[in-house]
Amino acid sequence: LQAVGSLRADESVTLRPEVAGRILRTGFQEGERVDQGQVLFVLDSAIAEAELREAQANLAVSDTALGRAAKLGAKSLVSKSEVDKLRADVAVMQARAASATTRLAKTRIRAPFAGDTGLREVSVGEYVTAGQALVNLVRLDPIEVDFSLPETQLSQVSVGQTVTLTLDAFPGRTFSGAVVAIDPVINPTSRSARLRARIDNAERHLRPGLSAQVSLGVGEARSALLMPEQALMQQGDTRFVYTVVKGKAKKIEVRTGLRLPGEVEIVSGLNAGDQVITAGQAKSMMHEGADVMVVGGTDEVEGKNKAAATSGRADSKP
Repeated sequence: LQAVGSLRADESVTLRPEVAGRILRTGFQEGERVDQGQVLFVLDSAIAEAELREAQANLAVSDTALGRAAKLGAKSLVSKSEVDKLRADVAVMQARAASATTRLAKTRIRAPFAGDTGLREVSVGEYVTAGQALVNLVRLDPIEVDFSLPETQLSQVSVGQTVTLTLDAFPGRTFSGAVVAIDPVINPTSRSARLRARIDNAERHLRPGLSAQVSLGVGEARSALLMPEQALMQQGDTRFVYTVVKGKAKKIEVRTGLRLPGEVEIVSGLNAGDQVITAGQAKSMMHEGADVMVVGGTDEVEGKNKAAATSGRADSKP
């Protein structure tokens, strides 16, 4: 099976800060590989550090007050409600300290996975706001390709099947991989399903966005009886063709198989060499037993009721 696909990164993200601040330094060079957890940007953390110290100091005071009240409460010198209030104050201060710690951690922007960095969108010393794009990070090895196949071909594909890619960007080279996922939803407009294959890309030549020709092997080569696709007609669930037998149109029900560009496989109903009408058979005067005669050679047929038609032959070939 043949399809046209588009390459995509296995993982891809645009790094954005969750807090605003001025960039103090960067921890990478544009286009280089980085490790998971590596610090890529450091924002000014002076305010966050001050907030954390304040929260920790308030927590220490609350802890001390609670300890004293607990001792006095054991001697019935302080009411239980006062002790409970101090205990609640400690919980609030703990939450504020945890929040300040989180805000401080967010001033260091780290790589969520190992990958390749793109081009920086900001510079050292620049003030950035929450959500502003800083740099793209992508994982190139492995890389994936998305492509679509008609619903009639889905029975021939499954996860794990081998795919081969050729790209205009790398003439003469092929890249191999395997199908990793088949979208369970059929596109109602195109009547096709999306598939995703994963390709080894250790050399990192393949990049997201490249177009690729995808070949998916579904079986061994074999001979088949092929007929011009335009000869095929359908009424309900029945598929049929008109053949020419002794100058008469003969309607024959057929069962079809695989399709090639412009041709369709005939599994049953026809024999090699049968003459099939490929044009004009949809006209109202065409019917079983209609008189036809060959004109202009063996590849053209015309009905005597001026139902112009042409014919082709069913051929057996690989």
